[in-house]
Amino acid sequence: MCGGRLTAMTASDPKADLHLYLRAAREALLWKLDGLSEYDVRRPLTPTGTNLLGLVKHAACCELGYFGFVFGRPSDEPMPWYEDGAEPNGDMWATAEESREQIVAFYRRAWAHADATIEALSLDSTGKVPWWTGAEVTLHRILVHVIAETHRHAGHADIVRELIDGQVGMREDNDNMPPADRAWWEDYRARLERVAQEAGGR
Repeated sequence: MCGGRLTAMTASDPKADLHLYLRAAREALLWKLDGLSEYDVRRPLTPTGTNLLGLVKHAACCELGYFGFVFGRPSDEPMPWYEDGAEPNGDMWATAEESREQIVAFYRRAWAHADATIEALSLDSTGKVPWWTGAEVTLHRILVHVIAETHRHAGHADIVRELIDGQVGMREDNDNMPPADRAWWEDYRARLERVAQEAGGR
């Protein structure tokens, strides 16, 4: 089955439905930090340095940008990693001085700022995205874009978390996984490996 079903959707309020999907993506991403050490939430698990706390920091920046600057509603959150001369990719990782609590609080403040914009504007309200060469966009388009972006990063976080400690799932109350024990998963993975080798040898 592809994905878990979201409850409380309404046929009569498309903005509320989109907002629900955004909230689900936020919670899924943040949940991936639960129960991990400071080291594990920062560990770079891919050649390009993908790490859990960096994904959260980046998602916060996205919300502040798309639901802030785009609609002329900038927040007062400092984001030094975007200033002239800042180190590239500074929004994709947390320094040793930036605690998990600080990054999570930053993300929650970004949610609040974004939610205020979503509540205040209609889906056909327009803004401009400077980093899209000034393209004019609607709130509807930005909601869809940020939902896609956040779910994409939640997917990254899924894989990173599994690499850290084997924990998987869509959200705390619904892992969206088949009911199976470790032995079943080991056999399943071994079977996939055999199939890959067979196909690769053709």
